Amino acid sequence: MKSVKLEHTSTRAPQDLDKEHTKNELHSILTELDELQNLLYAEGKHSVLIIIQGMDASGKDGLTRDVFTSMNPQGVDVTSFKVPTAEEESHDFLWRIHNHAPAKGMIGIFNRSQYESVLVTRVHGLIDDETALKRMDAINDFEHLLAMHNNTHILKFYLHVSHEEQLKRLEERIKVPHKMWKYNADDFKESQLWDKYMKYYGDVFEHCNKIPWEIVPADQNWYKSYIVAKRLRDLLKSLNMKYPGMKK
Repeated sequence: MKSVKLEHTSTRAPQDLDKEHTKNELHSILTELDELQNLLYAEGKHSVLIIIQGMDASGKDGLTRDVFTSMNPQGVDVTSFKVPTAEEESHDFLWRIHNHAPAKGMIGIFNRSQYESVLVTRVHGLIDDETALKRMDAINDFEHLLAMHNNTHILKFYLHVSHEEQLKRLEERIKVPHKMWKYNADDFKESQLWDKYMKYYGDVFEHCNKIPWEIVPADQNWYKSYIVAKRLRDLLKSLNMKYPGMKK
């Protein structure tokens, strides 16, 4: 992946894209995904890992809700990686990640992921550049292991929200009653470190690109969900899966 300058990358849908038509298409795609996920589970030959990264308020939780709750919950695992526990800190940084890699037949969703160990850690000076590069090499090897030895298909999405939209959404968590439960004063402190995060995300896109990233414009939730759902639908269809017992 070529060097990505996020400040020059749009956070919105193309101007000529019809919103209502796209939302209707999304609805059709979600119907397809319900059947395709059932087929993935029944065949049991492949797994899918979906990595969702993004700044606070970029819509990671909403994306998970809008795209994946229509599927059979028995075939979908969602893991949100928070600050490592004391036990997790006593192991290598991928220990807690590998434990949640999806089994064959499953779709695994990482809401934040192994990439936090080379993002927030660098922003706050917890690791140096040399350690970060070694970790990124390890992440590449880890993803290669899953892909080559467990038939895991990995989709990596960065939800690209503008700084202005992020601040607007964070303010809503103070003012809108049904969003107040999301409020965390630290989110505003992290927002002040925006430029540092953009710099280190750029490093991630450059050094961890053997499995490519998709930069998803995330200022409009309907477009964000459409892009991710369509990408997953296209991947699952490309696997040419069959129900057990069916003739090839």
